[in-house]
Amino acid sequence: MALVNSLGISATGMQAQQTQMDVISHNLANVSTAGFKRGTALFEDLIYQNLRQAGGNATQQNELPTGLHLGLGVRTVGTARTYTQGSLQESQNGFDVAINGNGFFQVEMADGSTAYTRDGTFKINAQGQMVTNNGLRVLGGVTVPEGARSVTIGKDGVATAVIGNNPTPQQIGSIELANFINPAGLEPRGQNLYTETVASGAPTTGEPGAEGLGEVLQGYLESSNVNVVQELVTMIQTQRAYEMNSKAIQTSDQMLQRLGQL
Repeated sequence: MALVNSLGISATGMQAQQTQMDVISHNLANVSTAGFKRGTALFEDLIYQNLRQAGGNATQQNELPTGLHLGLGVRTVGTARTYTQGSLQESQNGFDVAINGNGFFQVEMADGSTAYTRDGTFKINAQGQMVTNNGLRVLGGVTVPEGARSVTIGKDGVATAVIGNNPTPQQIGSIELANFINPAGLEPRGQNLYTETVASGAPTTGEPGAEGLGEVLQGYLESSNVNVVQELVTMIQTQRAYEMNSKAIQTSDQMLQRLGQL
């Protein structure tokens, strides 16, 4: 029975390491994605067979100092996202905006709901509205009017523009940021977007640079926080662990074959 258990236990180990490899591959695939946050697979050991209880009576006078507990393997319980700051890279594009600190840009989804992103690669649509690469409107109401000669976005998110022959800059909107008590609880939706969940808590919104929110920097983009060297080291460790679990299955199979020959 123990040999049969070892086959199943090692199989769970191989599945766990395959999941780890999937997460690493996703991280490396997005090493150049603006605002991307690396993920990490989380594991836990499975239920134990309690064959002898620790502290049980060996005799009337003696208690067992240890128990006999046989584990049944491992499973993946989650993928945590690390929200450390990515490096800021100058882009020379006036509509690129990076967050230096905590917070998320807010964008309006097609169904009217709100999504959140760290990707500040923004554009202007035909109506002059600031939008994402997928055409989703950035909340805060920045609209560039016709005839605007230059647009400036301050660290507090206030956007101004010089319009026509008027030398005085006029406010054309502002960018508000949102933050969560547990950003790791946000649900990734693709397109560099996240949505609120019960685990993340409700968002708190505010002006950039206030109430713990980061400042916004015009003409910059936040790079992915994926560390390629770290991912490659983890990849090697994952490969070795996968090979060891595979070897354990082969060894258990050989022991069962030998047992059948007795």
